[in-house]
Amino acid sequence: MVGEEGAFVLGWDEVLTEEELSMTLKVLCMSEEEFKEYKEQAGWEDDSEEENSTLSNEALSRLKAPCKKLLYDSVLLTLESYRSDLKAEQELLDNKEAFDKLTGREQQALHVRYGQKRILHQVLELL
Repeated sequence: MVGEEGAFVLGWDEVLTEEELSMTLKVLCMSEEEFKEYKEQAGWEDDSEEENSTLSNEALSRLKAPCKKLLYDSVLLTLESYRSDLKAEQELLDNKEAFDKLTGREQQALHVRYGQKRILHQVLELL
């Protein structure tokens, strides 16, 4: 369900791997009985409204409570995997002297991490 990378891709405005996330949340939030029933159905891809709707930021905020909780907890776990928090990254970006001491590669990595963390914090706010 998750694909080769084992991760979901979140953008500023929507989930870029929406089919995978939608299907994963749906299955993980099912009861054991619902899962057995779902598994016995012919064709997992034949779902109606859920698969056709995009997972925009607005749609994330309208997820069912169990799915919101699962996604919220997953985002928190992802944020915890970073060595520093969003505030520390922002302070380093704002401190020109410290930022200039970083190599070009470290500066680029800082910008990427900061952007990733901002997107994750945005998702937390939506949920």
